[in-house]
Amino acid sequence: MDLTKSYPRSVKDEIAGVVMIARTTDKAKGEIAGTIGEYHYNCPMDQAVFGFLGIDHDQFLNKVKNAKNDAEIESYVKTFADKKTPQEIEQFNSHFVSYTPEPGSEGEKYFLELRSQVAPDRTDVTAWPDLLDLDEKRSVPRRTAVAH
Repeated sequence: MDLTKSYPRSVKDEIAGVVMIARTTDKAKGEIAGTIGEYHYNCPMDQAVFGFLGIDHDQFLNKVKNAKNDAEIESYVKTFADKKTPQEIEQFNSHFVSYTPEPGSEGEKYFLELRSQVAPDRTDVTAWPDLLDLDEKRSVPRRTAVAH
């Protein structure tokens, strides 16, 4: 996978019912091929999905390197996902796709800078997965503020 010429899959794409791991797989392929570009394998978002599933990042990278196809990677991930209840996976997925930077943090500063470059008119975008999708030219539905 050449991530200097294409984007990895969306954070929202799933393997074995779990978000982020498809994107992590694409970045692992880029890492192995030496074509990861501006992306980072084992970034904090990768670490979060590895932590949830109980996967070692070096072992995962080795599995991706030796897999003949994506079905083998999915089978490997499924052995970890199967240890979670459907509710645990649903809760992880829901939390992960709505992950926002900590207010006042360096992460928030970076998030706001990137959003102002990518889509300054999209102040409705407050979660990392949505911002990454916008940055990678994927459609993100507009949201309206909800009064509490």
